[in-house]
Amino acid sequence: MGLAVGDSLGGSTEGYPPERIRERFGGWVTDIVGPFLEDWQTARPISPFHKGDGHVTDDTLMTLALSNVYLQVREHLTAFDMADYLVPQIADEVIFIPELERETVLVNRLFFAEKYLLHRLRHAHVDPREAGVGNVVNCGAAMYIAPVGIVNAGNPEGAYAEAIDLAGAHQVSFGREAAGVMAAAVAEAMRPGATVDSVVDVATRLAKDGTKTAIEAVVRAARGVDGWEAAIPVLRDAVRPFDSVGETYREPDLDARKPSRKNAIEELPVALGMLVANRGDYTGTVLGGVNYGRDSDSIAQMGGSIAGALHGEAAVPERWADTVASASRRDFRAVADGLALVAQEVFERDRKRWERRLASFPATRAAAGR
Repeated sequence: MGLAVGDSLGGSTEGYPPERIRERFGGWVTDIVGPFLEDWQTARPISPFHKGDGHVTDDTLMTLALSNVYLQVREHLTAFDMADYLVPQIADEVIFIPELERETVLVNRLFFAEKYLLHRLRHAHVDPREAGVGNVVNCGAAMYIAPVGIVNAGNPEGAYAEAIDLAGAHQVSFGREAAGVMAAAVAEAMRPGATVDSVVDVATRLAKDGTKTAIEAVVRAARGVDGWEAAIPVLRDAVRPFDSVGETYREPDLDARKPSRKNAIEELPVALGMLVANRGDYTGTVLGGVNYGRDSDSIAQMGGSIAGALHGEAAVPERWADTVASASRRDFRAVADGLALVAQEVFERDRKRWERRLASFPATRAAAGR
């Protein structure tokens, strides 16, 4: 629910800088608003999407698709499950697409980097563990990976490993790394007693290469500001050295989205930075992502995922949640309940697996005998 609301609010401002957002909406966006482009049906023919007005985007729809895979498999997932179960979710299941205001298959809404899943896993028959190779590097895997953190609640290391395996079917380089760190952050946030600091500590401990240094730089900058308005320019300055897209979001640099050990996606570090700048407050974290602009729906939904996991349903404004659920024709509470049951089942299997390992480990048996 926290993810869907953030995604919906951020959809209205996606692709634009803060100055254009304030100009278009007459100030900061602090509620559900309509599309940025009033002529959204024809202004960008390649993507005639009705963003805003409570409509979730592909971020949430892909998250729901992965959730459905967990509800089918009811176990830890691997890259092969992406081919066997996620691809049918996006290519064969007819669902209501809010931004298209009609029913169709999800792949008709996806960005090219996500359509790569269908091309590589079904049509090219690539080994799922390597299918992400050759894709543009973006936040596509990280944006829907939160269910991995829920199923691995309280086990960020396990969430990281599972997400890295899954994301190999979709992404490569720092796009894949971000998915692992995002899942770990949600898993830690789900732990009773978790805090903003513990989430950040997990993220920086597990992250590698440019993703690690980007998170460290953005979080360090976020600790020096108070609230999302002040954080917007500060966090952009902090993440800029690691962001390959460039200053004009809709006109990426020639080196954008290429594999790199120095770069990071922009969305996850900024989402964590907003969480820190707003002391974990759900609304502030989401509104920071919304008004940051650029890939605002993904930033707001990542921040909303982590803040929602930290504080639970009560943190998400009920009016927003109801509006988004109604406009998007989705029951997010039912999905959450289903994932909670899967998480419990998987935990019990993990516990039994660990008990079998303990029983078969000689040093443990000897210690028990003493």
